[in-house]
Amino acid sequence: MTKFLADAREFLPILLQGLWLTIVVTFGSLVLSTLLGMVWALMRVCRVRFLQLMSQGIVNAIRGIPIIVQLFYIYFVMPELGVTLTALQASIIGLGIAYSAYQAENFRAGIEAIDKGQIEASESLGMGWALMMRRVVLPQAVKIILPPYGNIMIMMLKDSSQASTITVAELTLKGQLIASSTFKYTSVLTMVAVLYLVMSVPLILFVGWLERRMGEARR
Repeated sequence: MTKFLADAREFLPILLQGLWLTIVVTFGSLVLSTLLGMVWALMRVCRVRFLQLMSQGIVNAIRGIPIIVQLFYIYFVMPELGVTLTALQASIIGLGIAYSAYQAENFRAGIEAIDKGQIEASESLGMGWALMMRRVVLPQAVKIILPPYGNIMIMMLKDSSQASTITVAELTLKGQLIASSTFKYTSVLTMVAVLYLVMSVPLILFVGWLERRMGEARR
């Protein structure tokens, strides 16, 4: 235990630098995935058949390609097409695009769960599709979407470790570098695991609270 505490004092400041990058990657990709996911979902539920098919194709394609392959493509292939990104930018964009497919399905499920009678009532009042979505459907869908949205947030936090594959010095890569240079795998990887838990547990508790709150609201 004394040895572990000594290692923690030595390596924790370095790991915290990686933790900050983990938070940046998670937050950036969360924002991007939310925006893109909402676009794909609205295209899927709109009344234009072409947009529905396009959204379905995009979402299926994104879900069918592993996240690590998407990251490699954006970071290593895009420069050959004239688009050069930093590793941090590529990781945020890659994870954002990858998770936009899951966000889209979450948003679509929330929108389609709204009572059809409310949609018919909105149409009878002369509301257009966009106005109906903004004032009637989306405000109610948010209550359904929030709990699974929190779960996606937790998954993104953990999958941000894949940014290490394109040299982003986030928490996982920092831990790997320290462990491989010092051979103190047990101490370093234990600290990495604990730091991920410190970030994840509050989110897990928040999601649990949301699920209970939304469950009570539906009664």
